[in-house]
Amino acid sequence: MKRLRIGVLFGGRSTEHEVSILSAQSIISAMDPDRFEAVPLYIDKNGRWLVGGSLKRLVSDDATRNYVYLPPDPTQHSLVAANNGPSQELPSAASGGGQGGGLPPLDVIFPVFHGLNGEDGTIQGVLELANIPYVGAGILGSALGLDKVHMKQAFAAAGLPIVDYLSITRRKYEQDPDAVIALVEQRIGYPCFSKFANSGSSVGTTKAHDRAELAAGLRLAASFDRKLVVERAVDARELEVSVLGNDEPQASVVGEVVPAHEFYDYEAKYLDEGSRLLIPAPIESGVAEDVRVMALQAFQAVDAAGMARVDFFMERTTGRILVNELNTIPGFTRISMYPKLWDASGLAYPKLIERLVELAIERFNDKQRSQTAIDSRILQPGSNE
Repeated sequence: MKRLRIGVLFGGRSTEHEVSILSAQSIISAMDPDRFEAVPLYIDKNGRWLVGGSLKRLVSDDATRNYVYLPPDPTQHSLVAANNGPSQELPSAASGGGQGGGLPPLDVIFPVFHGLNGEDGTIQGVLELANIPYVGAGILGSALGLDKVHMKQAFAAAGLPIVDYLSITRRKYEQDPDAVIALVEQRIGYPCFSKFANSGSSVGTTKAHDRAELAAGLRLAASFDRKLVVERAVDARELEVSVLGNDEPQASVVGEVVPAHEFYDYEAKYLDEGSRLLIPAPIESGVAEDVRVMALQAFQAVDAAGMARVDFFMERTTGRILVNELNTIPGFTRISMYPKLWDASGLAYPKLIERLVELAIERFNDKQRSQTAIDSRILQPGSNE
């Protein structure tokens, strides 16, 4: 059986750059070498592309001096490299590389970005132009999945219950911060969360109990993005479901996150080992089934594909379930919730990677059935054909 060449794209110009590296390392190490050849494709914090076989070298200081630009080439189903430095990492055409000494053809791209410039549809657009199969949601699903405002609007349109929120632009806040804070106090109240709209891993998210904390939180969020979100804080348990599939997605068992901090912030997720993941979540079977159904509805509401993790709140006093958010490229280390939920559902980490590659190829093959041109005779005046 021919080994598939899988380009693993990671890093990027994002506040979640380091988390992306960890996810990519886990994926590459778990790939079955008899089925896959992993080709690491690293984008540094300045947006420069590096190609090479060693993750350790790729993320070293020396590696960032040698970079490559990879414009999409749909005729090659690949990204054709053009050197912008003295890198020795690129294979030559004689050794099986593409035209002009670019990358050898890749069978599938596995984007492992978290946050802006990778999870928001930008990289997906490049891969669409390259006409190459890739894991995960397309341009629309990725964009909706990262933008918390439009995501919530899509959930609401699908009839899913969401947390009360207020969308604010950075410009509006900077012009009259007192008026914005007064509006938040009137519509949302305390406690509340402030964050920037295109965030992930709880970067730039703060909890406010009073006006001073809200002002500080909004200033922090405004340093990351032009669009800000304030959400009502809910006294709730945090539930999560992993979704896998394309047009007929499946939901994993339900898990529960018990944060080490007041809320599940960046430190609680990645630095503090005190947070606990309960799999399966200790909830009634009927509630678990409702949550799984809502996860599939949320997945389809944003036109996701391949994978997503859907996060929920379960109000402690009422038991009401609220959809919090959806992540189209969730954390993918072996200890991340997305793969752990599938492992508990009977799909081990290496097999999960295989299934995601299969789904990428399935989605690509289906898309190739769509016409991209029409017979010019149809456009001729007076044509009866």
